[in-house]
Amino acid sequence: MSVEISARRRRDIIDALRRGVVPSNGLDALAVGLDRFTAALDDDLDRVSGGGSVFKAVRGEYGAGKTFFTRWLAERAKRRGFATAEVQISELETPLHRMETVYRRLVEHLSTEQFSPSAFRPVLDGWIFALEEDALAGGAIAEEDAEALDRAVGDLLERRLGEISRSTPGFAAALRGYRAAVGSGDHSTADGLAAWLGGQPHVAASARRAAGVKGDLDHYAALSFLRGLLTVLRDSGHQGMLLVLDEVETLQRVRSDARDKALNSLRQLIDEVHADRFPGLMLVITGTPAFFDGPQGVQRLAPLAQRLATHFDSEPRWDNPRATQLRLPGFTTDALVELGRRVRAIYGSPDVESRVDDDYLSTLAGAVSGALGGQVGVAPRVYLKKLVADVFDRVDQFADWDPRRHYELTLRADELTEVERNAVASADDIELPL
Repeated sequence: MSVEISARRRRDIIDALRRGVVPSNGLDALAVGLDRFTAALDDDLDRVSGGGSVFKAVRGEYGAGKTFFTRWLAERAKRRGFATAEVQISELETPLHRMETVYRRLVEHLSTEQFSPSAFRPVLDGWIFALEEDALAGGAIAEEDAEALDRAVGDLLERRLGEISRSTPGFAAALRGYRAAVGSGDHSTADGLAAWLGGQPHVAASARRAAGVKGDLDHYAALSFLRGLLTVLRDSGHQGMLLVLDEVETLQRVRSDARDKALNSLRQLIDEVHADRFPGLMLVITGTPAFFDGPQGVQRLAPLAQRLATHFDSEPRWDNPRATQLRLPGFTTDALVELGRRVRAIYGSPDVESRVDDDYLSTLAGAVSGALGGQVGVAPRVYLKKLVADVFDRVDQFADWDPRRHYELTLRADELTEVERNAVASADDIELPL
């Protein structure tokens, strides 16, 4: 394993795998089979850094690693100075045809390399600081001349938000009000305006009156607010933003009228990105092949299907990583074993290294896949959870514990996801001696 990670990140990774979830950092160390995407994706991030905008669709069956892929990409983006946000699309909490809700979730999950979600307030404060620094950079204003500095920062704010002010004057007005409230120490007003800028409903009327803004964010204003946020990110020193809309395939299960509205909203959003109306944005959606190719998904709206159309041959290794859609072919047994090797190295225990060899990693991979009906693509989460929590931890703690003699693989229904349960041939516990 060539990726160097700290002891703390090692602990975080192992703890996440022990709980059966995707780690929040250090994903390069676990990125098996993703090397073929790195050059094209780095080019996309460079384009966004230069003020462009990019759209990508990631397709893969359940268990193919879509969430891992997007979080791995987010980690790469953060190291380049991007802000990132992952939004789970769902009918009740985050319907895609309600962009004001999508924007609100985006702000709630906004993160940077320095700040975990929500990084919105630190971004706003960084933007104010950057405006003041830029206003002082010319040398014509003395830092102690507060009145002149305030005027210069105000003028600079108006120039940078000129286009946003014309399309969504409320966003610019709230930013002015937020800056004034922070400067005067009016924390309650600043909190209220930050919430309003983040798309939160039911903001106190007193805070809105202080900035001269009215009402709550709606579907149409949300896209302008997104443009405003991208401007704030750029002016506060960030290279852009990666926005991931995850689990878009859930649209297939909603009412037909809501589904049609959501698909059309997605089409409009993609068109906006392709028209460079969101400079500094990389938009990524994830979905299953059934969503992209089936009658209840993208194919239901011909203009959207045309925009996402990508030809895939039977051999995934010849896929074009520069195409609109990226296909994740899922795990093979060899890939599972390689993943096990990497996790063993991250675990960092001499006992684990010496007593859990590659042959056992392969045996466990085969057993987990077999218990899941031979569906290797569904196996990674369960495989890693069992490997860390049931095998590595015991080997590390008990000198006389031998996984080949003392461990029986058991999959219980309550520890499996719905997809994993469907892969199991029987609802009863499955016990496979290793």
